[in-house]
Amino acid sequence: MNTGSDEPGEVAVAADKARTDRPEAGQETGHEAERGLGSRAPEFVKARRLLHLSWQVGVFVVGLAVVGAGIVMLPLPGPGWVVIFGGMAIWATEFVWAQLVLRWTKRKVTEAAHRALDPKVRRRNITLTVIGLVIIGVLTGIYLWKFGLVMPWKIEDQ
Repeated sequence: MNTGSDEPGEVAVAADKARTDRPEAGQETGHEAERGLGSRAPEFVKARRLLHLSWQVGVFVVGLAVVGAGIVMLPLPGPGWVVIFGGMAIWATEFVWAQLVLRWTKRKVTEAAHRALDPKVRRRNITLTVIGLVIIGVLTGIYLWKFGLVMPWKIEDQ
């Protein structure tokens, strides 16, 4: 469970140099997207190797429990995906791989939102939804015309 650095206070940097610890001209300081990759543990924890390893194990276990609860919520009632991404966010406080996964996910969600708001795509989606509803209505009408409306609790031929 190495975060890519054995030195206390040292932070691994993204390979694309798009986001670093030092803000460039015109960028705000303290913004989460511009923070470097690596551990967000307090300095006194990073300064002691055994304490930092224990911290990482604790973060991993808590994140694993949250992700596990989210996976259980996928088939059951509950906000499964939200909880899974919450567990990933917990892992991202300590592990570079989780930070990279979250950045990729945020980028893909933002791209999908921009595509969904495109007027051409919205018109197409509305058209397809109307066509689907018309097909379902026609099939329901044919079924009711052919078999009628029979409630399952009023079956007398048993």
